[in-house]
Amino acid sequence: MTAAAAETGSKKPDDTPAGGPTGGPEGRTGGRARRGGRWIEHWDPEDEGFWRETGERVARRNLAFSVLSEHIGFSVWSLWSVMVLFMGPEYGIEPAEKFFLVAVPTLVGGVLRVPYTFAVARFGGRNWTVLSATMLLVPTAMAAVVMEPGTSYGTFLLVAALAGVGGGNFASSMTNINSFYPLRKKGWALGLNAGGGNIGVPVIQLLGLLVIGTAGAAHPRIVLAVYVPLIVLAAVLAALFMDNLAPVTNDTGAALDAAREPHTWVMSLLYIGTFGSFIGYSFAFGLVLQNQFARTPLQAASLTFLGPLLGSLIRPVGGRLADRFGGARITLGNFAAMGLATGVVIYASAERSLPVFLAGFIALFVLTGLGNGSTYKMIPGIFQAQALRRGLAGEEAAVYGRRLSGAAMGLIGAVGALGGLAINLAFRQSFLVAGSGTPAFVSFLACYVVCGAVTWGVYLRPAVRGRRTGQKAQAADGSDGVDGADGSDAAAAADGEQGPVYAEV
Repeated sequence: MTAAAAETGSKKPDDTPAGGPTGGPEGRTGGRARRGGRWIEHWDPEDEGFWRETGERVARRNLAFSVLSEHIGFSVWSLWSVMVLFMGPEYGIEPAEKFFLVAVPTLVGGVLRVPYTFAVARFGGRNWTVLSATMLLVPTAMAAVVMEPGTSYGTFLLVAALAGVGGGNFASSMTNINSFYPLRKKGWALGLNAGGGNIGVPVIQLLGLLVIGTAGAAHPRIVLAVYVPLIVLAAVLAALFMDNLAPVTNDTGAALDAAREPHTWVMSLLYIGTFGSFIGYSFAFGLVLQNQFARTPLQAASLTFLGPLLGSLIRPVGGRLADRFGGARITLGNFAAMGLATGVVIYASAERSLPVFLAGFIALFVLTGLGNGSTYKMIPGIFQAQALRRGLAGEEAAVYGRRLSGAAMGLIGAVGALGGLAINLAFRQSFLVAGSGTPAFVSFLACYVVCGAVTWGVYLRPAVRGRRTGQKAQAADGSDGVDGADGSDAAAAADGEQGPVYAEV
């Protein structure tokens, strides 16, 4: 599997209007003419003058409408975590089958994240946002058609798979926004973009609660009817106010380079632990409450939105903390805290204590949100540090970092989403074998221990002295062979000290 690369060129700004169309033969990227639409020909966010005068305003506008589209996409992706709450005994679907039903969109969404990342450069970020938002009408309308007793389980699986297109939106949105922002702003911007999208999960769950509490569990189509105009609105606003970046091009060579880069796979594992947990728990929370604690659909719906909501809101904070203290440090502390929270959940699950279970599980949601922000911030920092280690400097290093980080993000996002599939399959097997979610939570605890150990071992472990000695020689030669994404480890290298590897990413 490969991921797309979005390489943002660094041409100096000219008199081209920031958001306006730029037709004509001069509007070319990668040998293709860019005619019509809202194409920006020159984009250099690392230039502080450009960023202050033009770039920040344009980037913020695109971020705002990207968040809206991604928000609706997440709602559609998690649609079946709500629909299963409407499925009473008359549907004839067993609990284990429901866990598998909500897992199917996770699988499809994870796989689609790879081509969706390529689509940004192929069609333009604005153009693809419009198209991908419009595509959300298909799973929403099909769900309205089949959502009634008597529909076969196979039909439900097929329609649930269509909802996976909502999961693909995340990859294209994150790749697009990654190109708009400078490295120093990426943690906050990517965290805000992802967090605003993630909130789509609790929002549709709250809507499901409202419908069940007022109209009753026999009226799931009301939820679907609400989302049809919202999808149309998101597509129209994206068409009117977003922009395409002409310097962003698909680079299959970068995709292959990213796939061969060990850090891509290390970060994929860490993202399984954070985002995979978030999306898996979000989809499964209501079913766990119903099957382990005998909650009614209304009771389950009244609780399921809390965890995803808090986890979504906290994600930008994780990015901000990573910007300030280093993503690796925040991620390691976060996995330690996730292990503790999981221990609480295991105890509560074994004792059938709902209050303690809710406290531990909601804490897990908050921590997954923090970890989502901190791990995603690490990605551009890692590849920027790789560029410096290769002896690159200045704009050359920035281009290399953007090239590889854009490629890696699609693959990391796809693999991370598949963690949600693993979560739901683990719950399915746990309830089939033990009639409880406890064995599943034990396996999740083991996963967090492994993720924490990998974070420390790869990104925070004190470097061997020989490596520092080599960097000291580089420093004496005036090269930029540093470890930290911001170059802060150079001093440690010069002194021959042992410091953390990639501590600043």
